[in-house]
Amino acid sequence: MVSPDTLTTQLTQRILDNLNTVVLLFNQELRLSYLNPAAEMLLAASARQLKGTSLAELLAHEAGAVESFQRALDSGHPYTDRETSVHLPSGRTITADCTVTPIYEAGQPRDLLVELHPMDRQRRVQREENLLTQHLATRALVRGLAHEIKNPLGGLRGAAQLLERQLHDDELKEYTSIIIGEADRLQNLVDRMLGPNTLPREQPVNIHQVLERVRNLVTAEAPPGVRIVRDYDPSIPDTRADPDQLIQAVLNLVRNAVQAVGAEGEVILRTRTIRQVTIGHQHHKLGVRVDIIDNGPGVPVEMLERIFYPMVTGRADGTGLGLPIAQSLVQQHRGLIECTSEPGKTVFTILLPLEAHHEQ
Repeated sequence: MVSPDTLTTQLTQRILDNLNTVVLLFNQELRLSYLNPAAEMLLAASARQLKGTSLAELLAHEAGAVESFQRALDSGHPYTDRETSVHLPSGRTITADCTVTPIYEAGQPRDLLVELHPMDRQRRVQREENLLTQHLATRALVRGLAHEIKNPLGGLRGAAQLLERQLHDDELKEYTSIIIGEADRLQNLVDRMLGPNTLPREQPVNIHQVLERVRNLVTAEAPPGVRIVRDYDPSIPDTRADPDQLIQAVLNLVRNAVQAVGAEGEVILRTRTIRQVTIGHQHHKLGVRVDIIDNGPGVPVEMLERIFYPMVTGRADGTGLGLPIAQSLVQQHRGLIECTSEPGKTVFTILLPLEAHHEQ
């Protein structure tokens, strides 16, 4: 029979493991003695690698924070910093609420509990919700416009065909052929604007097989001066997806990246697992993150908020349909595509859940 103390310990561990809050525990020497999975994800390293690391090493660029932590430990007084910038060992900077609480018992050395509530996550969730709302509104508008366009377009094409049958002059038939051809082109464009109209045929899929298929296709098309670099996490389990639809979505993004770098440049395909991720309105225990990173000139700031709208493109020969179609395909898999960009670094991120739908 399991003792009540053991049950309490197991329950406490489960709670800590499933918290979105980053929890760090430092001993009296301000060396890390415990961190939960959310902290491992934030610091991009495992507990085994980080345990015993000094606070000064973790926050090498935060001398003021280290001093504040030491004062709290010495005085026994807790404090909270709101929306403070934290420079991580990876070089990334986040904005977070930081609560520091000294913990002590009679006759025991004092420990320091640090809780980080990243504000970036709240902003990301809000951005994702805006993306989903934007995409749904756009699809509703496009469907309405498509219906209004298709009916007169069909009549126009039919009238041109009837007129062609009445004409005996081949030169005049060239004009009706142009009308029919342009009507067909517009019909195809409208169909592409509507995006995929079939539900995914889901099966177990290895995300790296999808990426390798895309890499092989794009490598054959890319200029010799473009490097496509792989940075894969081989431990990622299979997800349930339609492989053809995922290939199409990733292909659209990678082709955009290759076109962005021009004759010379680098495109990185990177995969990572993510824990306790919220995609849109849905929380998932485990997910996969696929980053397509290029070192091209970047997406103009004024276009960044609109790139998932149909017909928005920065290229003279572009249709502006690749990104909306990719977004639709990924959303059908309960995922989402995000974009961040600055000169020299553009990142398109695909977020997908790794659990089966019925487990959500």
